Amino acid sequence: SLVFQAVFNLLIPDHAADAFSPPRPALGGPWDALLERLLGGLGRWDAEHFLFIAEHGYLLEHSCAFLPLFPLSLRALARLLPWQPRSCLLLSAALLNALLSALAAAALLGLGRAVLRRPRQAFLAALLFSVSPAGVFMAAAYSESMFAFLALSAMWQLEQGHSWLSGLLFSLASGARANGLINAGFLLYARGKRFALQLQVGPASLRKLPSLWKQVLSLASSAALVCAGIFLPFALFQYYAYVRFCGPSMDLGPTIPEPLLQLARDKGYRVAGMDGEKPPWCSQRFPVVYSYIQDTYWNVGFLRYFELKQIPNFLLALPVTLLGSWAAWTYVSTNPRLCLTLGLERSKSEERGKATDGFCGPAAFVYVVHCTALLLFGFFFMHVQVLTRFLGSSSPILYWFPAHLLEEHEPLLWSTETDNPASGNPLLGKSPSSCGKGTTDNPIVRLLLNWRLITPLSKSILGFFLGYWLLGLILHCNFFPWT
Repeated sequence: SLVFQAVFNLLIPDHAADAFSPPRPALGGPWDALLERLLGGLGRWDAEHFLFIAEHGYLLEHSCAFLPLFPLSLRALARLLPWQPRSCLLLSAALLNALLSALAAAALLGLGRAVLRRPRQAFLAALLFSVSPAGVFMAAAYSESMFAFLALSAMWQLEQGHSWLSGLLFSLASGARANGLINAGFLLYARGKRFALQLQVGPASLRKLPSLWKQVLSLASSAALVCAGIFLPFALFQYYAYVRFCGPSMDLGPTIPEPLLQLARDKGYRVAGMDGEKPPWCSQRFPVVYSYIQDTYWNVGFLRYFELKQIPNFLLALPVTLLGSWAAWTYVSTNPRLCLTLGLERSKSEERGKATDGFCGPAAFVYVVHCTALLLFGFFFMHVQVLTRFLGSSSPILYWFPAHLLEEHEPLLWSTETDNPASGNPLLGKSPSSCGKGTTDNPIVRLLLNWRLITPLSKSILGFFLGYWLLGLILHCNFFPWT
């Protein structure tokens, strides 16, 4: 991704977009100029906000829409580098996100093996993550890679029974992106399911009223503690914003560069610590700056994006919307009783120790619910074009379901032979030495090299993943509209 974005950024002139673009000093030297040329494509659109926060802090009110964990990490890493702040931050973002993306893929692989219990399907999903349709945001100075790593790692640890480590990782994730708050549902569901199963298979004494009330109170206190831990980073940041923008004014004029003050005057940005009327959210009963900014600056709200002029953005979000809806329908139609009982009732197959594995297995239920909830919220409340990166960095279903479809419907992935059973010709991308030894080759590469032989469904899946991966690098890195 880094190489491709550099090439496209060099070949294609930037679009003059109406986006946040703070003034920057002239480049200091040849190394700064080189880094800007090579990595400048990583600093487009919302990346400008993250880079600005990392360099100047939360100076502007609307910056509080971006939570602090990622920009603070950039600032800490950039201090180790000797160049100008902009160059150091760009390089820090490139290095940090490259590492976090690789770790997120490894976490998805481990999570897939634990939930799907099909190593090959889990491996295929991890390969799809490496060419995610949200790939440009995994490389650019966005918080998507950090959030994906933390959230997927937390899910994996929870599947392994490490609930406290999982809670810590979920808590950190909520300091990177606000939708991390919904991850509390994973821990709550795990505790609720454990309690329900104990009632079903435990001794009769557990069903007696005093013992039952004791367990319910224990479950409720545990749930409250879990939610408090996951909500804590977000709540602390709201308090920080309140102190910074609603507290007594300070004379910060001499410490703020004049070009930034002029930008704030021209654009109507509210500057922290300056004299003037307090923001209206300061007087609310629960002064939450995040919801105020999303409402005021980005016009986020129920059905607000349902306008004729937004049809291109709905079309841009159509593939991921269809994929997520298809995944939910497939799961529900395969497991109607499981879904009606919220996965809390032990099935006969589970009691016999023969529970279904793969995407349609009972272990994937909570992940399907999570993905569907995010899809519905994003479609009806958010700027719909961000759905691709919203789901691509938050839900393993976006990779598990396509892997399930490829494994179930692509004949080239069924055969362990090197020959095409239909034509007798050797398949490209599969070494004879891998026969009978499992999946030592790369199935995605094999499908691409045998493009003319694969099914239309496989072409659609790979076309979506690779097409959006490539278009994102071309358009986003040159300030053209993208998801």
